[in-house]
Amino acid sequence: MSHLFLTESGFEEALTNELAPATVRSIGEGILTSDAVLTGSTYLAFAQQTLPNAVPTQAASINQWADQIIECALPSLPDEQPWRLHVWPEYGDGRVGMNRCQLIRAAVVERMKKRRRRLTRLLQHDLLPVDSQTSLIQCFLTAPDAGWISVSVAPQPYDLRAIVSRFPRGFVPVAEDRSAPSRAFAKLVEAELHLGRQIVEGEVCVDLGASPGSWSYVALQRGAQVIAIDRSELRDDLMHDAHLHFEVADAFKFKPATVVDWLVCDVIAAPQRSIDLLMEWLNETRMRHFVVTIKFKGTDEYGVLDQLKKQAAPKCAQFGLKRLCANKNEVCAFGTL
Repeated sequence: MSHLFLTESGFEEALTNELAPATVRSIGEGILTSDAVLTGSTYLAFAQQTLPNAVPTQAASINQWADQIIECALPSLPDEQPWRLHVWPEYGDGRVGMNRCQLIRAAVVERMKKRRRRLTRLLQHDLLPVDSQTSLIQCFLTAPDAGWISVSVAPQPYDLRAIVSRFPRGFVPVAEDRSAPSRAFAKLVEAELHLGRQIVEGEVCVDLGASPGSWSYVALQRGAQVIAIDRSELRDDLMHDAHLHFEVADAFKFKPATVVDWLVCDVIAAPQRSIDLLMEWLNETRMRHFVVTIKFKGTDEYGVLDQLKKQAAPKCAQFGLKRLCANKNEVCAFGTL
């Protein structure tokens, strides 16, 4: 059975290359299907969402969609385990499509009350972290009467959490904060959501290439101690923050005196140089958690990410590599040792 992979328009070729040597077929803008073997060590930087074992489906009405979802899901869902339901559109008028999806979701829940009432009480909110007991049903409408249904029974969503997002379609709205030095802060916030962990009060965070200070800003707002490294100073108010220690230094040569809680790095550098930096920190266990941006010019160097997947992931209890919604031609690596 084939899996469905969703990416942002323009990144289909990059995702196809990541899935190689598996057979890949494009079935629409930003939509690929493949028979690739998926495991816990599958990392797809350019896949926003993955629908394992997706089944093409047609339904003329909201009630028919709900019936189709129920028929696909009920035989597989355990009685005493939590589950989630994602229903979203990708066609025409987004508002009309979203209204339709909300009605389909409501109809599914009503049917569950009649057929498996205990499961209704176990339906989870998407913002909760996924655990090994949680199943996921995804319904992706490509037209009002056509789409795909995927039923991923626990522990598969947890095992494949690097490529199966807990957010519908893998979409995280880009954070807004006009007080931040730049919009770059949104990348760190989004990466934390995917990691399921955020910088908290009392932790020590090293920010490499920190200027003008957006990632330091996030950490300081949370009450963390920040060691900011750059050739240029951060915004004035951040420089006067008692929790900030600023050093004029080369981000690629800095070493902390002791193990820190976080390495965050959004420095502008060649992809291989940023990867080498992250690997040096990982190999020497200088931090407990990390978020590092890999920036690209064009598409020729996407292949270097294969090296990062092979070398970084085995050193981590949790590892993610993803082109975030807040990214441009960039990919974020994040993880916990």
